[in-house]
Amino acid sequence: MLKDEVNKALKVVQDGGIILYPTDTIWGIGCDATNTEAVKKIYALKQRAESKSMIILLDVDNKLQSYINEVPDIAYDLMEYAEHPLTLVMPGAKNISPALIAEDGSVGVRVTANPFCQQLIQRLRKPLVSTSANISGQPSPEYFGKIDPEIIDGVDYVVDIDQHSMEVKRPSTIMRLDPSGSFQFIRR
Repeated sequence: MLKDEVNKALKVVQDGGIILYPTDTIWGIGCDATNTEAVKKIYALKQRAESKSMIILLDVDNKLQSYINEVPDIAYDLMEYAEHPLTLVMPGAKNISPALIAEDGSVGVRVTANPFCQQLIQRLRKPLVSTSANISGQPSPEYFGKIDPEIIDGVDYVVDIDQHSMEVKRPSTIMRLDPSGSFQFIRR
């Protein structure tokens, strides 16, 4: 089941499509983080200004250096000891679509603990875009049943895992972290 869904989602993402998928937080809309056309499809679906950046998911923390110029040592400790899923916004983004990089050169990165996401990213060999499965300005859906039909109809594939779960999920904690190691909370 998990393997089948990873295979189906992988093909869509490799072909430049966008998927609706469960994460370790809320449901996300995602694509290959190196494919600018696919990234733009997500912005269009969400009706979101391209100046509002989206995050990328990695399967393991040792890939951080591939996408961030200078990863402060504290980043690994913050991720390891965080009680809730943690997204770190760091400057020096590289090797991803320019459409994902904020004006200040930063990108938000989260190492996912979700088995589906981990396997998909591992097979894709690239980061996965993750943004809440909602129209921009609307509340983030707490579970699959609360996702707007417009979002469901607008993606190329809906992952068939956890769709019936009513467990309320929350977005990740977000911290801005600079190369010196100083940080601030953006969303707790």
